[in-house]
Amino acid sequence: MEPLALLRELLTRSYAPYSKFPVAALVRGRSGTLYGGVNVENASYPLSRCAEQNAVAALVAAGEREVLEVWVMSQGRLPALPCGGCRQVLAEFAGPETPIHCWLPDGLGPTYTLGELLPKAFRL
Repeated sequence: MEPLALLRELLTRSYAPYSKFPVAALVRGRSGTLYGGVNVENASYPLSRCAEQNAVAALVAAGEREVLEVWVMSQGRLPALPCGGCRQVLAEFAGPETPIHCWLPDGLGPTYTLGELLPKAFRL
C-alpha cells in the first residue's frame, strides 16, 4: 500500500480524545518496510505519545535501526510538523538528510530534511 493510503487509514485509528488533533506517521526502514504509528493521548497528558515516536517504536520492535524517510499526517488547517521531542527521537535513527513529508489528508504539504527541522541534534 502506498504511504498516502496507509496514512489516511492510520489517521482514523488515532486516539486523541483530549486535543481532538489526530496524527498518523510512517517511517521507512532500511528494508523498505513502512512502519506506522498514531498519537495516543492519556488523561495524564505527559504520558501521551506522538505518532512519530510510536512509528519509530514499531520499527525498532521489528528489529530495524535506521529510518530512511518519514511521513506525518494531520487533519489541521496546516500540515503538522514533528514536535521537538519527536525530532530528537528521529535523530537517534535517521540522518540529517532524511526527508520528512508533512501532509494533510489530500497528500499535499511541505517536505523538510531532519537537519532543517533539528539543525543541532543532541548526540552522544
